[in-house]
Amino acid sequence: MNAKTNLSYPDFQDHLAELESRGLLRRVDRPINKDTELHPLVRWQFQGGLPESERSAFLFTNVTDGEGRKYDMPVAVGALATTPEIYAIGMGVSVEDIGSRWLHAIANPITPVVIEQPPCHEIIVQGEALKSGNGLESLPVPVSTPGYDSAPYLVATIVITEDPETGVRNMGTYRGALKASDRLGIRMATRVGGAGGYLHWQKYKERGEPMPCAIAIGVPPAIAYSGPQKLAVGQDEMGVAGGLVNSPIRVARAITVDLEVPADAEIVIEGLIDTELLEPEGPFGESHGYVALEDFNMSMQVTAITRKRSPVLASIVSQVTPSESSVIKRVAYEPLFLTHLRDELKVGGILSVTMHEALTNIRPVIFLRFEDGTPQAEIWRGLEGASTLQAQCGKIVIALSSDIDTLNMDAIFWSLAYRMNAADDLRIVKGRKRGHGPKGSQGEESGILVDATRKTKMTPLALPAREYMENARVIWEELGLPKLSPKVPWHGYSMGDWSDVWEDFAQNAVNGRWAESGAQTLDRRRSGVVPETPARVVENND
Repeated sequence: MNAKTNLSYPDFQDHLAELESRGLLRRVDRPINKDTELHPLVRWQFQGGLPESERSAFLFTNVTDGEGRKYDMPVAVGALATTPEIYAIGMGVSVEDIGSRWLHAIANPITPVVIEQPPCHEIIVQGEALKSGNGLESLPVPVSTPGYDSAPYLVATIVITEDPETGVRNMGTYRGALKASDRLGIRMATRVGGAGGYLHWQKYKERGEPMPCAIAIGVPPAIAYSGPQKLAVGQDEMGVAGGLVNSPIRVARAITVDLEVPADAEIVIEGLIDTELLEPEGPFGESHGYVALEDFNMSMQVTAITRKRSPVLASIVSQVTPSESSVIKRVAYEPLFLTHLRDELKVGGILSVTMHEALTNIRPVIFLRFEDGTPQAEIWRGLEGASTLQAQCGKIVIALSSDIDTLNMDAIFWSLAYRMNAADDLRIVKGRKRGHGPKGSQGEESGILVDATRKTKMTPLALPAREYMENARVIWEELGLPKLSPKVPWHGYSMGDWSDVWEDFAQNAVNGRWAESGAQTLDRRRSGVVPETPARVVENND
């Protein structure tokens, strides 16, 4: 139990403290311009070639802006999901247990509990006070993509709305552009099949009423992880967040709108979203990796800003992947896809699901690994299942054998080059929905399913066998040569087309007894069991 807030789960600042205790948070105390320097600095750990294990969260304690203003509120970036390890710490499980915890939470949501006098209401600014320097401009909201974004944007958001007919709430992670001290531009995107917040907006529009909305920033990690998760429309994400931590999430009634908000949020912005007139919003660097240009989106009139007495503003790195937002999705989506294929569709032989992250943003490209010898009918069932589970996922799905490292694109191209016959192993899928991506493409979308698994026995990979590579690495390190970062495959191995005779020849070779092998082949020559002409490479034009 957390004595500070009487919580049974960590709030955002508890989480930051835990990361710092584990050496996973870097404090930056020198002045940092939130409009030009903050996000680019954190971005370097994704674009600078660092291994994932060296990424960390950042806490900026001396934040300024483009006009020289100084803020007394720290900004945390990368604290939610810069790495799967950071994500797992926020959830309170090991990395290996992330998937099972999600499945448990979705199946066992816990109803939130309402409390009085919540921490998020320690300071309240509303009405005319929002226009006297205490409104949105008082928050150190960073510019995410300097040089392209039209404004500072709220990005680590939990945007809360409620169905006016059923009372079911929705929590989504949507961007919010600062427009004035008391006005935001909101991009409450609809996903294929409908998104809760957008569907709520449509209902309020039909009723001719503005839509109440609350935006929570710096929420407990379990709540933050629930926002980007694609749950069934109508399922209460706050209850699922409770399932993640096996405890009811504490909520409180908002001050100026009839909604419940996370009681332990660092900051909450309340307001009404206009359902009559839209407002130009953007450009903004989107999570699909392209700049979303100006478009007409929702306008939110802010009615109150509430916060803790000493809050930390949370932001996330999104845009081009890998990024914090892609890790948030990847570590939750991959186990859900695997469970769907293995346990619901009963696809035989499926070993793993990997969603490609760099540049492609995890959703369009998916790799499936299968056990050796899996019937091709099962492989195709897996390919089709992965491409249809979510409309925005699986534009390109590739099946691979168990020996392929799905994080090594060279190994994947190797598999495509030698294990896939396009005429038999590739299918074009027409009539797909476009989903999340840059505008500009016209016409019907299509996809590709590829079976790049081994269909027959193949000869060994022509690298030294494992024991010899391991021994050579010991010598390499003894010599003080540069640090190695091997990628699979880094040693040879059998792929079925290998006999005991050839194994004996190989052992004779490394033991200096190659002449014994020559004597065997001479006996076979004399026995007459030989072809009439030497082996040769058969070219395609022969």
